[in-house]
Amino acid sequence: MTLTPDAEEDVAERAPRRRGRGAARVAGLLLTGVSGVIGFRVADSDGFTPVPQLLAFLPWLLVPTVVGLAMALLARWRLGMVWGVVVLGLVAWYMEPYGNTDAPRGDAVAELRVMTSNVEYGRGTKGLIKAVREERPDLLFVPECDHACAALLRKELPRADYPHREAVAAYGPEGSVILSKVPLKDPHRVRATLGMPGAIADVKGHPVRILLAHPMPPMPRQVDLWRSEMRELQEYAADGDGRSTIIAGDFNATQDHAAFRSVLDQGLRDAARLTGSSRTPSWPTAVPSPLGTQIDHILATPDFAARDARFLEIGNTDHRALVVTLTLHRPDGTDVDPPARASNVMRR
Repeated sequence: MTLTPDAEEDVAERAPRRRGRGAARVAGLLLTGVSGVIGFRVADSDGFTPVPQLLAFLPWLLVPTVVGLAMALLARWRLGMVWGVVVLGLVAWYMEPYGNTDAPRGDAVAELRVMTSNVEYGRGTKGLIKAVREERPDLLFVPECDHACAALLRKELPRADYPHREAVAAYGPEGSVILSKVPLKDPHRVRATLGMPGAIADVKGHPVRILLAHPMPPMPRQVDLWRSEMRELQEYAADGDGRSTIIAGDFNATQDHAAFRSVLDQGLRDAARLTGSSRTPSWPTAVPSPLGTQIDHILATPDFAARDARFLEIGNTDHRALVVTLTLHRPDGTDVDPPARASNVMRR
């Protein structure tokens, strides 16, 4: 069948319109999805599945946002263009690091090299031991350290180097170990599914509360449990009442999660943030570093300065180890820590 010139012109006009409508639909779908996730970030909420899972990778929302904006431009959809620019601005805004970086006041009291490494059911223990020998941390936090992992650490790391230890002895991911060169006393634990041991470290006569963090991850059917265990960490941080505190481990949360920010808001700062590495990924190691996210953290009260934070590949685990140097400063005009108050910890 031969089309008339008018029919050919009509077909030629309809083809771009169809392409424009298709591009607008793609833009609408992409911007709707990103808007839903970023909306919870604006509302300071972690929402429900799949929002907590997607918030962990918030910087990567830039990709669908840019594609959506490009589709809106292609379709010449003005509302979509404005929508895309607004969403792009919000994603970029919330990519900024969270928390202050004010330098602590007062004289320096002591320096601590702190390291945390999730060894994934103990599989990364040999690599961790090699890293410990190279980095020589004063405090070592090891989530997912089962019985075999704990035994290997005891065998390969001399007791003369790490004479002090607190642990939750268990099989699988429930096991956790803290090794320390400085004296530990007053052992305690935070109530959780996975082991979260703690103690009071004696740092040249200054008591420092330390805790290994390892709440359950926000899996689709475990978001409420994750949120509950993050609240336990929040309460532990709040119970410090200004006393020197270090919480380190696998938080299964990023700065883009409201539950994690609620812990920081109790007077803690992220050491990676202080050293300019707040977006350096620590998990998963199966993907190239830029594609991951940072869920392993070392948090400390503002009387600590931080430097030399590094994320290390130790092998045979899906997490990168984090090591940082913390310097404890004496608060101006303060010689002793404030009195303790009631807490949510379980004491042994």
